[in-house]
Amino acid sequence: MNAVRNIRKSVFKLSQAQFAAVACVSQPTVSRWEKGSEPSRDDMERIRSAALDRGLGWDDKWFFETPGDQVSA
Repeated sequence: MNAVRNIRKSVFKLSQAQFAAVACVSQPTVSRWEKGSEPSRDDMERIRSAALDRGLGWDDKWFFETPGDQVSA
């Protein structure tokens, strides 16, 4: 699963359109992120702030890792 899609579905539990409103972007932008485009630093900061404002647990590594990416030592 793509990192942004994981954040949208697992953390925020929102549709693409709802998540787009949270991130202050269009729904097609969220779709592009989920297909491999990277959100800008400003986009990531808005997403992080939105999570914290909603009292959601947050970890910045989620932008760079998805649950299936974790490697055991």
